[in-house]
Amino acid sequence: MIPASEIMFRLVLAALIGGIIGFEREVHGRAAGFRTQLIVCVAAVLIMIVSENYYYHLKYLDPTLRIDPARISAGALIGIGFLGAGVIVKSGFAIRGLTTAASLWMVSAIGLAIGAGLYLEGIASAAITIIALVFLRWLERHMKILRFKTITISTDMIGNAEGAVRSILSDFKVHIHSVDYHQDKIKGELTYNFSVSSRNKDAIKDIFFKIGALEFIKTVRIAG
Repeated sequence: MIPASEIMFRLVLAALIGGIIGFEREVHGRAAGFRTQLIVCVAAVLIMIVSENYYYHLKYLDPTLRIDPARISAGALIGIGFLGAGVIVKSGFAIRGLTTAASLWMVSAIGLAIGAGLYLEGIASAAITIIALVFLRWLERHMKILRFKTITISTDMIGNAEGAVRSILSDFKVHIHSVDYHQDKIKGELTYNFSVSSRNKDAIKDIFFKIGALEFIKTVRIAG
């Protein structure tokens, strides 16, 4: 049997590591923050302790039993997938929550490692996770990431609004992937949906005001 002091140490260590990772998520306004990450990590440790106790019972108390204790920890990782799916949100082209979902999965794996007594592996994994969440954020801010947007404009049926918008987007070196059209004969309006991408994050605001300044444009909206 695992000594009670060892069990308490594993649980407290899991609470500390899960809390640190959760704190980083919490201060950035993520859905799975301080309490969620802490509880997940402690739960993973407890699951692993239960698995180890099953192993003890199988080996020493009743060798006739045929139970695979590894299935308990494997089931924990599968269950974390449901929590991870709950924090992922899709908005247009943007998908948010993937990092938080990955951190939940990582926290559960760290908890299983600590629960198995693999302290060095668990602490090293926690350190790598914290570095990825905190310090690599600075690197991401300075990377020229390809950003996808949807530009929606409405205009009268007369004139060449599409050509004018294409010209503006070309000036800012924005790539147009596709254009969707909608016609409203009652209002006498044409609606264009431009699916675009650009690595210049500052160009979107300038494009918005430049398109909006065109006389024949009724409304303009940029989302993604």
